[in-house]
Amino acid sequence: MGLAKILVNYKEQLHGNVLFVFQHAEEKPPGGAKEMIAQNILDEVDYVFAAHLDSSLPVGKIAVGSGYKLAAVDYFNIALQGQGGHGASPHEAKDALVVGAELVGSLQKIVSRTVNPLKSAVVSIGQFHSGTAFNVIAETATIEGTVRTYEESVRHDVKQRIENITKGIALAHNVNFEIDYLLGYPALFNDEEQTKIVRTALAKQLLKANIVEMNPSMGAEDFAYFLKERPGTFIKVGSRNEQIETQFAHHHGSFDIDERALKNIQKAFLVIVDEYLL
Repeated sequence: MGLAKILVNYKEQLHGNVLFVFQHAEEKPPGGAKEMIAQNILDEVDYVFAAHLDSSLPVGKIAVGSGYKLAAVDYFNIALQGQGGHGASPHEAKDALVVGAELVGSLQKIVSRTVNPLKSAVVSIGQFHSGTAFNVIAETATIEGTVRTYEESVRHDVKQRIENITKGIALAHNVNFEIDYLLGYPALFNDEEQTKIVRTALAKQLLKANIVEMNPSMGAEDFAYFLKERPGTFIKVGSRNEQIETQFAHHHGSFDIDERALKNIQKAFLVIVDEYLL
């Protein structure tokens, strides 16, 4: 909003337009970006740019980089339906908990044993719920997890492996299963040419020593949808200072920022506007 107020005072000097995107549902797949693009928000847009605070970077530093920088994020829920029974007679039941435990172990081998080690992929199980009492064979089990990848071919292969492994283990133990698999945000890919332009401009106007290389992360960001439609780049702006209050990672319960970082985002965007439209 502060940047918009500044640019309004100089709009007659701009050789083009600046569109400010106020997006909903940034943290909830499938994300607001996808819906806004479907409503033709980018019809008259040539380039797209975004910034995100980064608590791992000191205030004053800006991370820039081309190529894959954030991963595609997918969600899966696996429901197993067995047959309950008494703990003393497991042969008369179909133990969903045991099947689920075997499945969890097998899913963890997808990356280490079926994904090219030169490619990037993560399969993480976040929840496993099963059982009601110490002496009762569990009738059901539920497993939830996330998949992170960069390349679409790897993304597809991991999804296929999860489905095949689940089906195989469920059939082997004679239990029923259902899989709910949600393809979330795509991987974020920064355009090489636009990233180079932005890096050069930032280094020139905000000091070269403050511009650092952005390390790839398996985190996700739905700005990736915009970058699939238009060339541009996504940067990270440091929000950490020497105070302990700003040392916590994003999504931590005690997360806080040095608010000078907000001004630095404003400065970075002003540099981008100056480079492209003045």
